[in-house]
Amino acid sequence: MGHPSGTELCQRWFVVPFLALLLVANAAHAQTCLAAPDMGAPMRTVLESTAQRYFEMSAHGDTAGLRQNSIPGLAASFGGVEAAVKDNATSFTGARTTPRPPFLLTADGVEPLPRAEFLCGVFGSSGQTSQSAVFVLNNLPPGKYGVVILDVSGGKESRTLTLILQQAGTDWKLAGYYARSTEAAGHDGAWYEQKARDFKKKSASHNAWLYYREAIALSSPVDFMSTLASDKLYDEAQSAQPADMPMNGNAVDLSAAGKTYRMTEIFPLAVGSDLDVVVKYASPDISNTQKTFQDNMAVIKALVSKYPELREAFAGVVARAVAPSGQDYGSMLPMKDIK
Repeated sequence: MGHPSGTELCQRWFVVPFLALLLVANAAHAQTCLAAPDMGAPMRTVLESTAQRYFEMSAHGDTAGLRQNSIPGLAASFGGVEAAVKDNATSFTGARTTPRPPFLLTADGVEPLPRAEFLCGVFGSSGQTSQSAVFVLNNLPPGKYGVVILDVSGGKESRTLTLILQQAGTDWKLAGYYARSTEAAGHDGAWYEQKARDFKKKSASHNAWLYYREAIALSSPVDFMSTLASDKLYDEAQSAQPADMPMNGNAVDLSAAGKTYRMTEIFPLAVGSDLDVVVKYASPDISNTQKTFQDNMAVIKALVSKYPELREAFAGVVARAVAPSGQDYGSMLPMKDIK
């Protein structure tokens, strides 16, 4: 799982690479999951108390202690955790935590599992229930893992902190660290869900789809976990998904100022109290920043011309020209200045 770029990392969520979302399970290996009611009180207590101890280290800025208590792979590349602890300092300092029921994942075998799917809790005839969760992971080494989600409140902003713990002997080492805001631009997931439905009723499908994406992101503490709530939101979003926007790796052409640009991604981005929309497009070269800036402005204006409903839903547009190397160059224009 890669890091979000620049502003996205600072404004949306903080992710330490450990496990990547993948949507297919690997049947060649055994994966089992115990939800909290099935694992027994002693195991639940150990996982929750360990997670609380690591949270306290975070709240006190003790990154050295966290690193010392991490698995070797994470300790060797610890910059993401250090950045996340620093960026969440005002939300963690003096805050209180409420643990959600943890999960215990067991991956059998001797080699990393290319694809692993864990079905946790009680499922019904139509799939997930309010007591279930699904974790879908990529390149997972064999072992026992605890997933503990802490709701953090009382600091500057509410957060969820998801800690992945891996059993090492009698200890539980830190293997993954994910802190995510529960709000974007001052609103929670339920607000975005309702706004998405309102846009859908008005046939503003582009706004609806983008707001559903924000609601889904805010409803899930980590991207590799799905629940009944997130599954329902995903199904709703699919019904509003427009065919003329880039998604699922499919690019869409955008004509602007006599040129054609290949849009590769469009998504919402909260920046302070504003919600912007970001469009990424392929560029052969971004070394000439003046020219790239002009391309960005052309893409921004063409995007709003193509989807005028965006004016109602977003405060501004960010265009990112992405070079073949993956580097990008971004420019932002407030919606009120887009003529």
